Amino acid sequence: MNKIVTKWIEPYVLLETLKEDCKLVKDYTFDGFSKNATKKEFLKQLNKENSFGLYMKNVNKFYLFNGNIDIDKIFDLQSCDYDTTEDIEKAFSMIDLGKAEASIIKN
Repeated sequence: MNKIVTKWIEPYVLLETLKEDCKLVKDYTFDGFSKNATKKEFLKQLNKENSFGLYMKNVNKFYLFNGNIDIDKIFDLQSCDYDTTEDIEKAFSMIDLGKAEASIIKN
């Protein structure tokens, strides 16, 4: 299940907090030309057990983590602060459209 966070969280704080509890395996930097190819590689790596991804607004990177995270507990999120979806494309498009701050992606 993918979690789309609509509550504003400072991107640096979100990233550093996740790195405290989980292992950052790799970050995938992209630009307008390489985004689709980079996204495919990122999604392929998400198939590994115990992995999840992070995609944030205004940051041209996908982050691959290993570990378990309870983002609701860490950031004191309420059900109105996020949306959950099985649609992995929605997790990306909400960020790209500026309608959400971050997506936690699980394949």
